[in-house]
Amino acid sequence: MNDRHDDELDPVERLRAADPAAEVEPRAGFADEVVAQATAEATGASDPAAAADAEGPAAAPVTDLAAERARRRNRWLTAAAVAASVLIIGGGGYALGATTGSTDLAGGAAPPISLQSGVGAATEQGMPQTDAAAGSPELGKMSTGPTDRLLPYASGRNVFHASGLSTEAGSAAAYAYDARTASNAETVGALAAALGVSGTPELQDGGWVVGPQDGTAASLWVGLDGTLSFSYWDPQRNPWQCAPDAGACEPSGSAPGEAAAVDALRSLISATGRDAGGFELEAQTSEGSPTTSAQAWRVIDGQRTDQAWYLELAEDGIVNASGSLADVVRLGDYPIVSEQEAFERLSDPRFGAQVTAMPFAARESAVADAPTEYVAPTEPPATPTDGTALSWPVNDVELVEARLGLATHWQPDGSVLLVPAYEFTDAAGGTWSVIAVSDAKLDFSAE
Repeated sequence: MNDRHDDELDPVERLRAADPAAEVEPRAGFADEVVAQATAEATGASDPAAAADAEGPAAAPVTDLAAERARRRNRWLTAAAVAASVLIIGGGGYALGATTGSTDLAGGAAPPISLQSGVGAATEQGMPQTDAAAGSPELGKMSTGPTDRLLPYASGRNVFHASGLSTEAGSAAAYAYDARTASNAETVGALAAALGVSGTPELQDGGWVVGPQDGTAASLWVGLDGTLSFSYWDPQRNPWQCAPDAGACEPSGSAPGEAAAVDALRSLISATGRDAGGFELEAQTSEGSPTTSAQAWRVIDGQRTDQAWYLELAEDGIVNASGSLADVVRLGDYPIVSEQEAFERLSDPRFGAQVTAMPFAARESAVADAPTEYVAPTEPPATPTDGTALSWPVNDVELVEARLGLATHWQPDGSVLLVPAYEFTDAAGGTWSVIAVSDAKLDFSAE
């Protein structure tokens, strides 16, 4: 497997690199409008401007976060993710600055394999690009253009070529997240104590909660999902928090060292009873940012898994953190198909090829071909003539490498497994993944 830069493993970096509007400078106030609109959608406000004016602890009403989670959690996360994506890509500020990174590796593990497509992820999460663009004329202008031209591999019309693949089937280990064993007051309480959140863990609205759920102080939420995912936030340590009447807002404090962020995350993992030595940790600092972030990937069979822990550290402590509390247990060996049969699955509609990393050439071409400035049309397209050939682009993909590893798979009941999967690398540097488990251990029945 070819060595790849660590940035390729970061979905935010992938998103930046694939963005056709990366060089576009948004007009003044654009980012604020998008955030206000996303906030209004998430909170149910009818007027985005009113939502923007209500920012700040003095103007914002106290909200029952537990009740809101139960009622609107998925909608809030989707809207917030869209707003954050816009800010990271085109909103200016420290997120667009240069970054530095340090690595504390536990052995140089292979990167994660994903069975979820890295192209069109917003659509898969229930927020198509057109819906996001519809809320903002400027965002709509930045997003115009045929999708197949901007993201050549997104259409799914691909023809694959490969040679020299192994025809030998075999078996490989599979694993599962054991969420129930860790779902108790002791584990959640240990995490809360390590984060400095006071209070007794309680089960409310489908999760464990510790601390006030009204946004006034640090709080911890642990969901009852298949990985026992948690999220922590301390609004009092937010270096970007501004007074309601502030004319200008500058972040306070200086970013801690990357070693400090790695150490803080390692300590957090250990506090929950997990072996921090089984994780690979990295830290990054963005230019001009008052915080430093760290990530930790669990390593299994020499490969990172894609359920990472995350921590953002400010001068006076942890601002936010997230991760998965469930431990991983071995399920045993599963029969797997050969590299050749997995290759054939890429063209089988039952499996579907998942492009998990867009080729460099395609990303560079998308950026080069993308318009840097919106030009309003003056007339409709020309009427097609009799016998006009139908545009039906097909990507010719030459696969040059195959790698067997583990990928996360969600079951209908919410449980989560780590299953054998193949990742193919094409000649342009893109990656494609497909499940490796043989048909005999796949349930093809409709839900």
